[in-house]
Amino acid sequence: MSKLKYIIATVSILILIQGCGVYSFSGTNISPDTKTFQVNFFQNQAPRVFPGADQEFTNRLQDLILNQTNLSLTTSGGDIVYEGEIVQDYVAPNTATSNITAAQNRLTIAVNVRFYDAKDPEQDLEQRFSFFFDYPAASSENTVRAEALQIIYERITQDIFNATLARW
Repeated sequence: MSKLKYIIATVSILILIQGCGVYSFSGTNISPDTKTFQVNFFQNQAPRVFPGADQEFTNRLQDLILNQTNLSLTTSGGDIVYEGEIVQDYVAPNTATSNITAAQNRLTIAVNVRFYDAKDPEQDLEQRFSFFFDYPAASSENTVRAEALQIIYERITQDIFNATLARW
């Protein structure tokens, strides 16, 4: 009887293992044979160009992927490749006061991304990602821009990661 229990337990475990497939504890759906990634420079093609914003975005995307995967960064021939451009960087009034003046402004950044997966071309993606930061109209954009870019880039890079590697 104990031999039958052992056989049933073994078969059950094999079925569970077979049915589950490959699972990654990092929450990514990366093919096991994918070893490298490449992030090409995201040039700023927005009508307003702030020096260094493009390099900062490129570095933030590289850092996020390095920190959340076990992939190695390469400058060419990556198994997966990110490229694109910053296409919007603008400020617009968001809310008004009773005096018909802006009470709050919104800085919005948008990025076009192209993602290529050499191991699984069906996962290739081209998508636009954007996010915003609201700040008081009494504040100058220059005084809040560093904080705003940190928040905006964090959200956009995480959205890119989720869409391409986590596949959420």
